[in-house]
Amino acid sequence: MSVEDKQQEEQTFIQHLEALRSMLIKSILAVVIFSPAGFCAAPKFIEKIIKNTLPQGISKLHYFSPMEVFVIQLKAGLIIAFVLAFPYIALQVRKFVLPALYEHERKFMDWLVVLATFLFVTGVCFCIFMIMPLIMNFSAAFSTAQLEPTLGLENFINLSAGMMLAFGLMFQIPLAVLIGIKFGLVSVAMLEHARPYIIVCILILAAIFTPPDVVSQLMLGIPTWLLFEAGVFAARFIEKNTE
Repeated sequence: MSVEDKQQEEQTFIQHLEALRSMLIKSILAVVIFSPAGFCAAPKFIEKIIKNTLPQGISKLHYFSPMEVFVIQLKAGLIIAFVLAFPYIALQVRKFVLPALYEHERKFMDWLVVLATFLFVTGVCFCIFMIMPLIMNFSAAFSTAQLEPTLGLENFINLSAGMMLAFGLMFQIPLAVLIGIKFGLVSVAMLEHARPYIIVCILILAAIFTPPDVVSQLMLGIPTWLLFEAGVFAARFIEKNTE
């Protein structure tokens, strides 16, 4: 390889790094811009989650330090800002990978941006309205005459926030499958052969993203596995069309 070729490769690598840095900065700025709206919506958001999630017999949460509620509202505001900024972040990711794609692949990426946003919001809503109530009712089932739950605001919101982000991100699994098939990184046969290992990886990720209890891990792991199977099912049609 000549010196000119090496210099050109170095310049290309630096350009990729600059593009990556620009994408990350713009994504962070988008979250910052949406932060005021997130902070304003945080109190109502927390109130709605509490009303929707708490089981019967538990009407309120408790806080144990003077600044706890304020800090929790800041965290909730940042999460709301991230959700609001997610479509823009997805567009920035699309813009970053666009130069390396052919025309038909760019159209595919446009659909992926829409689908990624839809799946992320769906994952968050699924967690709020389905998973969190199940977890809280399961927890409340251990209550007896001698055991009464006293739930803290910080623990509850940290659990809810972690679960919502985990579901939003893990619901991107079908996209990962479709991208792998579309760009020839994997085949349906490879995915089906590796299914046992993929299921184990999903369970490991579920254990990382959720609190250390089996119920939360299965609540995330099972839907993610079903989404993987849905991605493989859709990938069969893509693979047939690309043959």
